[in-house]
Parts: sequence; C-alpha cells; structure tokens
Amino acid sequence: MEPKFHAFMFPWFAFGHMIPFLHLANKLAEKGHRVTFLLPKKAQKQLEHHNLFPDSIVFHPLTVPPVNGLPAGAETTSDIPISLDNLLSKALDLTRDQVEAAVRALRPDLIFFDFAQWIPDMAKEHMIKSVSYIIVSATTIAHTHVPGGKLGVRPPGYPSSKVMFRENDAHALATLSIFYKRLYHQITTGLKSCDVIALRTCKEVEGMFCDFISRQYHKKVLLTGPMFPEPDTSKPLEERWNHFLSGFAPKSVVFCSLGSQVVLEKDQFQELCLGMELTGLPFLLAVKPPRGSSTVQEGLPEGFEERVKDRGVVWGGWVQQPLILAHPSIGCFVNHCGPGTIWESLVSDCQMVLIPFISDQVLFTRLMTEEFEVSVEVPREKTGWFSKESLSNAIKSVMDKDSDIGKLVRSNHTKLKEILVSPGLLTGYVDNFVEGLQENLI
Repeated sequence: MEPKFHAFMFPWFAFGHMIPFLHLANKLAEKGHRVTFLLPKKAQKQLEHHNLFPDSIVFHPLTVPPVNGLPAGAETTSDIPISLDNLLSKALDLTRDQVEAAVRALRPDLIFFDFAQWIPDMAKEHMIKSVSYIIVSATTIAHTHVPGGKLGVRPPGYPSSKVMFRENDAHALATLSIFYKRLYHQITTGLKSCDVIALRTCKEVEGMFCDFISRQYHKKVLLTGPMFPEPDTSKPLEERWNHFLSGFAPKSVVFCSLGSQVVLEKDQFQELCLGMELTGLPFLLAVKPPRGSSTVQEGLPEGFEERVKDRGVVWGGWVQQPLILAHPSIGCFVNHCGPGTIWESLVSDCQMVLIPFISDQVLFTRLMTEEFEVSVEVPREKTGWFSKESLSNAIKSVMDKDSDIGKLVRSNHTKLKEILVSPGLLTGYVDNFVEGLQENLI
C-alpha cells in the first residue's frame, strides 16, 4: 500500500489560482492524502463548495497584512484592479511568519506554492519538500527565459517560432509592467530553488514547452493534466439564462466572458458591445462595468439596448460559465484565454474567439490559434486596442458555416477535444503525478 502524505498548499491570492490548487487538493484527498490549504480569511467562504473532501482538506485562514496603497480589506485580486497586484504580492510575502508557524505546528511532508519564492528556503529549514505548482501555461514559464518578456525575442532553445510576443502585444506587458517583472523574479526564483516543478497541463497540448522547462531548470517536471473542475450538478442553469438562450437556434448564440479582473476603459467597453452588435448574431456578454461606471448599463453606447433588445444581453454580474457553455444554443465563446477558461473552452463544442489581455494569455492564445489552429485571435491595433470591426469579423469568420477558417478551427478543435476527453486520460495524469511525487519527494 502506497504511503500517505500531508501536503500544504499556498497559492497566489487569486481565485484563478486558488481554485485550480483546490482541484488538485481534491484529487490528492481522493487518493487518501491530507491537505492543509492556506488562504486569505475572506476567500474561505467562496471556496468551501469546491472542497469535495472536507475531512481530508482543511482550510487554514491567513490574515493579509496591510500594505501602503493596498485598499483596506483587500485580500484577493478580485478586490483590486490589476495595477495593484504588485501590492497584493507584497502582502502575500508578509504572511511568511504565519505560514512558517503553521509549518512548525503541523509538520507537512511537502508544500505546493506558486508566487511565494521564499517557500523552498523555508521548507529546507524545516526538512520538508517544496513543489512549484504553476497553473499558468507552460508557454509562459518557458518564455520567462526572456527577462521582462521582451517582444519578438526567442529564448535560446525555445521550441516554437509562433508562440511569441509581437509588436502589437506591448499593451499586454505594459498593463503589468511592474507586476510582470516581480512575477518573473518570483516564478524563476521559485523554479530554481524548489525540489520539483509541477505544471497544470498535459503533454498533448504543451509537451514541447514542458520538456524545454525541464532542460532549462534541470528539474523533474510533473504534469497534473488540465485539472478540469468537477461539474456542479447540484444547481441547474439560472432560469433567466435558460429562457433567454432557449429562444435561439442551436449553435447560434455568441457568449463572451472576459474573466473576473478585466475592467475595460469606457470607450473600449463600448467597442466590445458594438462589435457584438455588428455580428448580427444573438449574444450574451458577461463583463465587468467599465472604469468609472458602477453598472454596465451606465457604460452602454447610446441607443444600444433598444437596438439589440430582442437578441442581446450585457450582464455585469457572475454567471454559471460551464453551464452556459453546455447550453445547446451557444455556438461561439469569446474569451480572454485565462488559464481556467481556456480548458473549459477546449472541452466544449463552441467555436473559440480569443482576446488576450495580459502576457500569459497572449502566449497561450498563439498556441491555440497558430500551433493548433483551434481558435481565432481578435487582431489589435498598434495602440493595443481592438476595433468593433475586428471583433465582429473574427466572430463571423468562425460562425459562418461556409467559411474556410470556420471549418478549419471546428475540425481541429473537435480532434483536440476528443483527445482531452478520452477515457482515462485525466485520471492517468493524476495517478502518474502522485506516483511521481512519491518517487521524488516522500
């Protein structure tokens, strides 16, 4: 019988990181291992329903220390604009004493982390192993060998000439300039000093980048597989959305969602709305209110609601994204290529149109659009912004049944989806991952 271990998990204070860490915790608990999950106090309530094994996975809340410039009470990236992520990163570093006290008291066998680059040194002091678990794409980690993510520069030995930053991607790096540099330092420091690197991906999608990372860091790289969330069958799709979507033909509706952190300027928000209108297709747009507006209605273009009232909805609140994607009326998913969203896209039957906003999203978008040709990217102007025409044209190119590009991406997406949902693929990754942990760490 394989020995059981006790793992600590300490993810970056963003739900897009904490939830994938918790998905992995569920897989470990399912195999009889114990997990102590360190997280900001307020985040616990929002994550509890993702904990499928509450007897084996114990939440350990942390107090997020105050940092000058960070709003009082801010504990996760959902509480702040992207521009303040750098301050939240400093707050995470200030929790070191609390984390070390928990390690001293509970004596885990290993600790998973992503941004807290000081974890490996602390772990060594306490004779425990550290695992750098990176949930952003392997393409991004591979590209950290270009300090600061310089545009158009290919790292030595980098395995792709297509998955690169380009001139019109300057916006994606400028948005995060300070944070990206700090993130680059944190990730690379953690990768160099950890015992094992773990990536939330699969060789079928990012194998060549995983091999490159292993060579660069001279470390064993373990893959968890994509770690799809368990489908929540306890709640059906909200009636308002089921009623709206059911009024349209199968595969005819465009669903657009840009994640929890993207807040657009008002003129770009309006361009997004007008681009959806310009398609002439029914649509559901789930996006945060634009900067300076408290509701999405405040930011809508003049006369927009009246013009699209029978076929379009703009919603500023949370939606049940996986259930919407599964609705038979949805034919196209426009998204930001976030690390969780893109895997949901790949196992759906929807055509994919991608609008990346930050660095890791840009690189994974290139992987999807140019290496695998399963999606279309919305082209941007030199300003970094996209026009309503470029958005509309990208959507129509995949929704037109006679379009060559539409046929190509549909066919390629279908083939890739069949691989990803093939029986035993994901459980095989988890089995191999746990086996790899035990061979290399325990």
